[in-house]
Amino acid sequence: MPIVQIEGASKRFGPVTAVDKVDLTIERGELFALLGGSGCGKTTLLRLLAGFETPDGGRILIDGQDMAGVPPHRRPVNMMFQSYALFPHMSVADNVAYGLRREGLPKGAIAERVAAALAQVKLADHGSRRPSQLSGGQRQRVALARALVKRPKLLLLDEPLAALDRKLREGTRFELVRLQEELGLTFVMVTHDQEEAMSMSTRLAVMDLGRIKQVGPPHEVYERPRSRFVADFIGIANILPDGNRWLALRPEKIALGVAEPPSAPLPAHRIAGEIVDIAYEGDRSLYRVATERGVLLVSAANVARDGRSFQRNQRVWLAWAADAAQVLDE
Repeated sequence: MPIVQIEGASKRFGPVTAVDKVDLTIERGELFALLGGSGCGKTTLLRLLAGFETPDGGRILIDGQDMAGVPPHRRPVNMMFQSYALFPHMSVADNVAYGLRREGLPKGAIAERVAAALAQVKLADHGSRRPSQLSGGQRQRVALARALVKRPKLLLLDEPLAALDRKLREGTRFELVRLQEELGLTFVMVTHDQEEAMSMSTRLAVMDLGRIKQVGPPHEVYERPRSRFVADFIGIANILPDGNRWLALRPEKIALGVAEPPSAPLPAHRIAGEIVDIAYEGDRSLYRVATERGVLLVSAANVARDGRSFQRNQRVWLAWAADAAQVLDE
């Protein structure tokens, strides 16, 4: 049985439909990402799972139990907020212990579970400090320990890395994945950052206007987008008309060269063009190439096979295989 089953869930705020008849299942042990732009409904869906919002239609089951009428504190769920919401006047250990004290657990059991939770997030020797004495990354781990200490079946994370600087986000991303795998818990993460969702999740759902546009493993959603929205939202894509249908062609699927491609082996598609812009990206660059089919984006090495660098206004050839482009449903 999936840990989460969402069946036709809807939520409206006045005239605005934030979640629109969503169907979704999340398996046990997944790190599942809800991905989308601002206002797409992902945070509202997370709050419906947590019990902070009540659906106007449909139902939500967690671990096989219908959550209708079940308040947040009675659900097998805990949530880590984007702001971390730590009590500044309490020590790290007291922050982590707060929920257990409210449940009335014995002091000995609380101390044991707090110590274990802080050890899990590598803060075993920080229990006596105040949140103001910690770095941003350490405060995030305290919030995570506070969520884990109650041993939920489902951990909800609202933009968990948003408050960290880029360098710290990269390291923390791997730490979260490691911890989730070690604990075997189900994590459901809301994020607007596609790089986070793609690199961390086992599966993700792309949302727009309250609806789920596509669900699948990151590589599947990237390689086989079903709609123009998903193709545009995940990574970069060239959207090409082809008769009465549309194709999505990723920039890295296009070969860039100075000479016309040879007749054998013949690429399925080849076209001449002129480089109009270059965005340097380290070992590769993103090229905007004007062709008879419009401007195409190409991600390629900075130099041609003959060792010469590509330049703006240079005439070039583009080529791609028959299976490089993905047919879109729309």
